[in-house]
Amino acid sequence: MRAGRVRGTIWGDNTAMIVDSALYRDGRRTECDGDLSRALAEARESGHAFLWLGLYEPTEAEFDHVASEFALHPLAVEDALKAHQRPKLEVYDDSLFAVLKPVDYEPESDRVSSGELMLFLGDSFVVTVRHGEGAPLTAVRKRLETQPEVLRHGPTAVLYAVSDAVVDHYLDVAGELQVDLEELEADVFAPGGTGTANTAERIYTAKRQVLEFRRATGPLAGPMARLTAGSVPFVHEEAQPFFRDVNDHLLRANDQVEGLDRLLSDVLSAHLAQMGVRQNDDMRKISAWAAMAAVPTMVAGIYGMNFDHMPELHWAWSYPAVILLMAGAVTGLYRLFKRRGWL
Repeated sequence: MRAGRVRGTIWGDNTAMIVDSALYRDGRRTECDGDLSRALAEARESGHAFLWLGLYEPTEAEFDHVASEFALHPLAVEDALKAHQRPKLEVYDDSLFAVLKPVDYEPESDRVSSGELMLFLGDSFVVTVRHGEGAPLTAVRKRLETQPEVLRHGPTAVLYAVSDAVVDHYLDVAGELQVDLEELEADVFAPGGTGTANTAERIYTAKRQVLEFRRATGPLAGPMARLTAGSVPFVHEEAQPFFRDVNDHLLRANDQVEGLDRLLSDVLSAHLAQMGVRQNDDMRKISAWAAMAAVPTMVAGIYGMNFDHMPELHWAWSYPAVILLMAGAVTGLYRLFKRRGWL
């Protein structure tokens, strides 16, 4: 058994690794007796019930029986098994297939990680498939079970609650990233901050985290707009205001992600500009010192040549005079460069 999952019931000759399964009548939970076909038939006969089955990273063999019982489309089943999908919303003959990408933030490593949530909605059933460690649905299910008036809306309530939880967590993660990026910005503009060797690496690492975040929030705008507009099969018409609220939160999250990306680009540009200015300062200093070293080198080089007839060669004070000449020239150049800010 893989970590994070519990063994569920056996349907026929198939064993499914499930997190939870229950039948909901009029918004109230009723435990299943272990027969998937009978539970689904009972939900459809009552007219006010639905079956919610939650799976965590099922294998193909584990998912075959579920796909058969619920008549799930093969393409959607393939996406649910392989994961690595963009957020999307697809309508099939017998079901609605939605993909969400929850994100989580690890403050110890300043890393954004993403998982995947797949939801199948159909006639009196909802199947959720989770990949990755982020955003477990246990809390969402428990919260919904305390709101029977919401659960009475059937599978639509599950889609809304899951979407709402995922998008609200986007805002939390965006807030934590904002704090980290403001600290990074302060480090870059602090006196001596540009001298750190790994500043550019930190900025690029942060940009990769924001890009991972954007891959989750950006593509979800289209599916959420469709749910807000209504007329989506298997989604209750009265749910539009609820999805509109989720869409508003998603727009805020996307705005924050765009703002974070722009902030990082500005910080990177400022850092590179400061590095360029610093390199120019270093080059001016090097050039100034080289110029000061060139004068005595030139004078010493001239007087080091072996010629008989040279000015003041046999004068007793020629040596100290040449030394004073070189010292005076170097001092004059130093004061000139210092006054111009080169040193």
